[in-house]
Amino acid sequence: MKLLKPLVGAAALVALPTLTLAQDGPTPGVNASTDTVFILNSLLFLVGGFLVFFMAAGFAMLEAGLVRGKNVTMQLTKNMGLFSLATVFYYLIGYNLMYPLGTWSVEGVLSGVFGPGVLEAVGVTSDAADDYSYASTGSDFFFQLMFCAATASIVSGALAERIKLWPFLIFTIVLTSIIYPIQASWKWGGGFLDGMGFLDFAGSTVVHSVGGWAALVGALILGPRIGKYKDGKTIPMPGSNLTLATLGTFILWMGWFGFNGGSQLAMGTVGDVADVSRIFANTNAAAAGGALVALILTQVLYKKPDLTMILNGALAGLVSITAEPLTPSLGMATLIGGVGGVIVVFAVPFLDKLKIDDVVGAIPVHLFAGIWGTIAVVITNGDASLMVQLYSILVVGLFTVVASGIVWMVLKATMGIRVGEEEEIMGLDTTELGMEAYPEFSKG
Repeated sequence: MKLLKPLVGAAALVALPTLTLAQDGPTPGVNASTDTVFILNSLLFLVGGFLVFFMAAGFAMLEAGLVRGKNVTMQLTKNMGLFSLATVFYYLIGYNLMYPLGTWSVEGVLSGVFGPGVLEAVGVTSDAADDYSYASTGSDFFFQLMFCAATASIVSGALAERIKLWPFLIFTIVLTSIIYPIQASWKWGGGFLDGMGFLDFAGSTVVHSVGGWAALVGALILGPRIGKYKDGKTIPMPGSNLTLATLGTFILWMGWFGFNGGSQLAMGTVGDVADVSRIFANTNAAAAGGALVALILTQVLYKKPDLTMILNGALAGLVSITAEPLTPSLGMATLIGGVGGVIVVFAVPFLDKLKIDDVVGAIPVHLFAGIWGTIAVVITNGDASLMVQLYSILVVGLFTVVASGIVWMVLKATMGIRVGEEEEIMGLDTTELGMEAYPEFSKG
């Protein structure tokens, strides 16, 4: 995502030039009026934002399909809770922590702007808009909130079937109000990583790897599900509904057009609209590349295609292209996504060998493919530096691992984060919630 210029009551960090409209119709090469730019940019954020919002449904359906039937209600409850908490706490703390408007408590590291976000007045006019040359504050806030919530959704699936509800939701509060906004400010808020030239267009590192790192640390502290690893073997625990998992994947695929396309952050010129179109096409190509590679590889390795790998291959392709969806050609975008598919097929069994239990494959998809996508920027964007990309991956990773580890350990020591053995065996739906997703199929 390009450097944002939102932020309440502040001048734009980068102002668009004063624009005029020819009396006898648009002149070739001349931009639209500033009103039009403001309207179209705001519209891009709103459309992109509700597409990314629908990804919440995609995560919920994917997780509901990949967990066992006795834990489906819990996953749905977690997804409703995490999105709602992200909405409240990003407003209260995260938004201004993420965008310091050039006001830093620690230069380039920690925002000096604290407190809830504030929208523009009802019926605001151009002379009173927070950033008339850019977009409405409400559209920007809405768009950015959706990215924050997506980060928390990544953690939910990896830790499924054995984590308590309330400790998970408390972790979500810290992740969405503090951990995610602070590291995002280092790039998208004009912080020190942005100053070094770090490039992450829509968040392969800023969003996806952060969710992946938080999930990895949580999985290590939480431990695997009972019976997942026995006598050096990995015991399959098939999901309850691959139809739902496939639906969730397609919803996420669709939402990614808003995720990447909206991150152009501008729709007021011919060039911007052409770039958004290019981003849509490349995003789609990368997803297809990841899915096809996973389809072929699982056929070769296991003699039968594996649908769950194919689904995650598509998602890994999407994560891979997220750091730079604009500059690749369609062919290169397909290849970048295809590498994401390779990563998933080999990383899932690799984690099982390490006895790291990731129920839905979130760590390979969002962390490993996120790292790959961030590195792949240097292939097509001449402004990218490999060393800066690697350094930024390391900095964000270390910060997220340490911060997440502290929160998880505190929760473990105070509330406990794992359900009891009996509750886990019986299923979290009945023991934690007293409500089954498929009661007609329960025993007795």
